[in-house]
Amino acid sequence: MEQHNKDENTEHVELPDEHKDPLIKFLHVSIRLAVKILAILMTLVIIWGVGDVIYMLYQRLMTPPLYLLNISDIFATFGAFLAVLIAIEIFINITIYIRDDVLPVKLVIATALMAIARKVIVFDFKELSPLYIFASAAVVLALGISYWLISIKSE
Repeated sequence: MEQHNKDENTEHVELPDEHKDPLIKFLHVSIRLAVKILAILMTLVIIWGVGDVIYMLYQRLMTPPLYLLNISDIFATFGAFLAVLIAIEIFINITIYIRDDVLPVKLVIATALMAIARKVIVFDFKELSPLYIFASAAVVLALGISYWLISIKSE
């Protein structure tokens, strides 16, 4: 894939500022504004998520026996951490979409892979059906192969 040199202030080429049709121009401006609002909202979600991780960890450490975490507490904490990391990846996807002229497919697939990995890490195998586990494995395999194919294609 050909690399483009762009400065940091370049808008998304698919949504140009100038267009012959005033309605299309208005719609492009509206979509760019919506994406920027999504970036702001995702930042708030990330900050809120960090606060939630801190609060959850505090609650679990203050529950008797004090300052000890059992295995389910640790998995719940991992899940909360990974949820915040996924939100950060989504924020990065949004900001790349705002400033570049291509959709970051590799990053989107990596984000999806991280999200499904989060699910797998916190699986409660006593509660899940074998079909759900196999379906999750199929999603992980498909995303892993997709990521690998895009990686070797971009080298």
